[in-house]
Amino acid sequence: MSDNHRPESNDRSNSGLRIQSMIENTKKNIAEAEMAMEFAGEEELEHLQEKNQRRKREIQIKEKEKADKAAEKAWRDSFK
Repeated sequence: MSDNHRPESNDRSNSGLRIQSMIENTKKNIAEAEMAMEFAGEEELEHLQEKNQRRKREIQIKEKEKADKAAEKAWRDSFK
């Protein structure tokens, strides 16, 4: 291992933006998959539908995580 290796900082200042970006990218992927479904065969269609279901669950998880981060930040800020 290199002597210059440093652990990543625990910077949470942009976590809400990072999570929002992931949500937006996932929504974009859902939309692109829905467009691809129009031309997909039966097997590929089923695969894309399953994948979009997972993506939608992931969005719900990320939205909850984003809300939790905002609540945590508000709580931390209340002590300033």
